[in-house]
Amino acid sequence: MAAFGKVCVIGAGTMGAGIAAQVANAGVKVLLLDIVRDPADRNGVARGAVERLSKANPAAFMSKAAAKLVEVGNTEDDLARVAECDWVIEAIVEKIELKHALYEKLEAVRRSGTAVSSNTSTIPLEKLIEGRSADFRRDFLITHFFNPPRYMRLIEVVAGPESDAALVAAVSDFADRAMGKSVVKAKDTPGFIANRVGTFWLQSAINAAFDLGLSVEDADAIGGKPMGVPKTGIFGLVDLVGIDLMPYLKASLSMTLPKDDPYQAIAKDHPLIMKMIHDGFTGRKGKGGFYRINKEAGKQKEAIDLATGEYRKAARPVSIAAKDLPSLLATKGKVGAYAWAILGPTLAYAAGLVGEVADDVLAIDTAMKLGYNWKFGPFELIDRIGVVDFAKRLEEDGMAVPPIVALGKPFYRVEGGQRQFLGLDGDYHAIVRPEGVLLLEDIKAASKPLLKNGSAALWDVGDGVVALEFTGKMNALDASVMELIGQAIPLVAAKYKALIVYNEGSNFSAGANLGLAIFAINIAAWGEVEKLVAGGQQAYKALKYAPFPVVSAPFGMALGGGCEIVLNADAVQAHAESYIGLVECGVGLIPGWGGCGEMIERFLHAPGMPRGPMPAVAKAFETISTATVSKSAANAKEVGYLRPSDGITMNRDRLLADAKAKALSLVEGYKPPEPPTFRLPGAGGRAALDLAVQGFRARGLATPYDEVVAGRLAHVLTGGDADLVDTLSEQDLLALERGQFVELVRDPRTMARIETMLATGKPLRN
Repeated sequence: MAAFGKVCVIGAGTMGAGIAAQVANAGVKVLLLDIVRDPADRNGVARGAVERLSKANPAAFMSKAAAKLVEVGNTEDDLARVAECDWVIEAIVEKIELKHALYEKLEAVRRSGTAVSSNTSTIPLEKLIEGRSADFRRDFLITHFFNPPRYMRLIEVVAGPESDAALVAAVSDFADRAMGKSVVKAKDTPGFIANRVGTFWLQSAINAAFDLGLSVEDADAIGGKPMGVPKTGIFGLVDLVGIDLMPYLKASLSMTLPKDDPYQAIAKDHPLIMKMIHDGFTGRKGKGGFYRINKEAGKQKEAIDLATGEYRKAARPVSIAAKDLPSLLATKGKVGAYAWAILGPTLAYAAGLVGEVADDVLAIDTAMKLGYNWKFGPFELIDRIGVVDFAKRLEEDGMAVPPIVALGKPFYRVEGGQRQFLGLDGDYHAIVRPEGVLLLEDIKAASKPLLKNGSAALWDVGDGVVALEFTGKMNALDASVMELIGQAIPLVAAKYKALIVYNEGSNFSAGANLGLAIFAINIAAWGEVEKLVAGGQQAYKALKYAPFPVVSAPFGMALGGGCEIVLNADAVQAHAESYIGLVECGVGLIPGWGGCGEMIERFLHAPGMPRGPMPAVAKAFETISTATVSKSAANAKEVGYLRPSDGITMNRDRLLADAKAKALSLVEGYKPPEPPTFRLPGAGGRAALDLAVQGFRARGLATPYDEVVAGRLAHVLTGGDADLVDTLSEQDLLALERGQFVELVRDPRTMARIETMLATGKPLRN
């Protein structure tokens, strides 16, 4: 990885400050500079930005340590300190005269060979470097981040004909490995890739909603989930990013695109939208947008009527019965008409840009998936419609068929186990992953599972390592997962070296299948519930004590049972965006698959933890009873779910390769851990925990049933009826955990919590 010891970000607005935070999340020092607004507080602009970042929700910093890596200054007093930095990122306002003035000053203070990049989204590179020296032009490029920089994985990198290829590669490598970005090479064209296609898509969708007389609710229902677009849909997304951004993007593209570009024909300012912006209704950041929450009407959700401009109570949107894209487009009436009004022109426009904005379809698909959170890229969508059918409908509507579509070939295929994409030359080309990237989707395209059932599968990922994949909805865990773990252990022990728990779903695992729990409770199948708990404990401990290394590789949500399989692994290689937690108390339960004992063990050996059983038990009780979920993998180390020795991978695409490397590093001389024994505080410790809960209850921070659940948890963590002088085995603690879990399952208040969570996704405070 490129060795960047320090990075300077100039411009402490939303984007610049967010970029600075992500550099700090990578563990690299950052100098954040902005103008002087108040002579009495010359660094006030940059300092205020960092203070806002520290309070942001969702969080901009992954840990407290990261926030300390940002140093603030101003462009009048501190610009010479650019000489300390290996990369300078300019993120000031999109006015070329201001950028030119800044670059002139930078030329006088920066070291030759220091990368300088602009975060511009609208100004061509060739315009930015006008008047600059050959040395500056060689070190200059565009690095277009997406907002918010921590969470949006895309970065579009644009290099000029004079840019130093080695320097561009070094910046790209750092953005990839250290900052966790997926680098897409874009050409120096207006809007680059994602905003060029994305702006056309949004404009087409908004125009069609007005033209067809749709409500915003119906438009978002049709143009959202059925197309693989985020659940915000069209108008909800514009509310999120800011309605006032639309005219700005329109003006920029209209001015810079050729007059015959298809976007010019659809670019328009709708009077209603311009009035909304004028009146301050710019979306979520303003007084409301296409949707708003009317506090005067009891926080009623309202939507604007596109015909009258008046707000009304939000209505239930049209029901979408289509099972796939072809059936959606074939639906009679406004549903099918609107779907085609969006997809037809947008996908044709994207197809016409291959070679102009990027070299291939893969770059455009990647940009739209990571920059706009589309589930499928434009060319993947065309494949789902059918290339021939898509071309035929374009012709029927009098629209030009782009040359690459006219080839009549699918854009993606698997040949000989190798994923390939269609090139402009009409031939297929292998999808080549960057060095250090290993994806399970590629392995699955080229092989068959070693084991498989309805909820899990086992894959050979090479070099003697296998991956255990969860495959159920939300990767929920059930008896089938435990059954496959039982089958996998002897197979791996006989023929392989190590096992990784990994998958490529939306989240690692949301925990146990609560739907099955509801079913068992409804028929009072208490024996089956206890059997499931015991089966999970047995499977997880079998992994823990297997004769080979086990590495968990969590990402996204790793909750409840998903957290417990992380806790039982020999080591963890976590994606930076891992939200790990034992959340069972929120649904009226306690951890049932070994989480209680594993957390006590974590805290007993945590750096700085006072000696004796009570501090570790108290910390475990606090963490579990409050259903604490980490806000990142780095924060999971602070909370205690991860150990100091556990690894963190910034780029999601590198997680499997990193986990595999960690597993292989443990193979030589591997010995399973010794089962722990516990000396727990007993009744005296339990009384202290009960007293703490009563205090929370008195302050209104705990509900009556919280107190009951916490009492069950305290019973387990303090050793049940055992005393401080007694020694408990791991199995003793598992038995306590199992018994209290089953008792809680029998309580109707737990049933109410589970039902509410399944119905609303929110905890019931009973």
